[in-house]
Amino acid sequence: MDFELTHKVALVTGGASGIGAECVRGLVEAGARVVVSDVAGESAEKFAAELGEAVVAVAGDVRSAADTAEMVQTAVRRFGRLDLAVNNAGVGVPTKLDVGETPLDEWHRITGTNLDGVFLSMRAELTAMLPTGGAIVNVASVMGAVAMAGASPYVAAKHGVVGLTKVAALEYADRGIRVNAVGPGFIDTPLLSYNTPERLAEIAAAHPVGRLGTPVEIAQAILFLLSPAASFLTGAYVPVDGGYLAR
Repeated sequence: MDFELTHKVALVTGGASGIGAECVRGLVEAGARVVVSDVAGESAEKFAAELGEAVVAVAGDVRSAADTAEMVQTAVRRFGRLDLAVNNAGVGVPTKLDVGETPLDEWHRITGTNLDGVFLSMRAELTAMLPTGGAIVNVASVMGAVAMAGASPYVAAKHGVVGLTKVAALEYADRGIRVNAVGPGFIDTPLLSYNTPERLAEIAAAHPVGRLGTPVEIAQAILFLLSPAASFLTGAYVPVDGGYLAR
């Protein structure tokens, strides 16, 4: 199977930590040049400096159309093109609230990053990829297939990411651009840091494998979907969840 990505140019949103950072590392190891974007600009700069000249950092908020356009243009200006993208930027739900109790600003905060941010990023990425083709992976969640009480904006956004992925895959399949989504289970990242140890143990036990996933495990699946090894795979939602959805 071909995982060779030498001379490819990639963009990773939310790339300074967690799953995004592991995607950046994996892409560099596979030979790609990478733009790492993150709302935490200083963290992105520091991370890029650690990885060398193949990585460029750009500060940006995926809720901003201007920022997402600039992320893509940074790749084109610095490396001449854009071939691959991982739309990973996201926020969690620190406080569980029923739908009728969810404040409007909290709804917009979560859906703005987790759904609007994917749309805005893809809109810019797809345009840049048209001359040469490419591949996009959107990071959804197992909550793109099922629901969890108290997390309505997160669940709605992740369901939306799955639907948006499928629409884009249909629209761009004949133009040489593949679009897929991954559905991580609960992963050991800062997004879970607000949970108590007891709650984390409960979450881990909900996975048949008996543990949380790691960012590396999700990044490996994403790297496969970006690679030529997945050349006949588009419009897919791929759970990477330790069996969570098989229960």
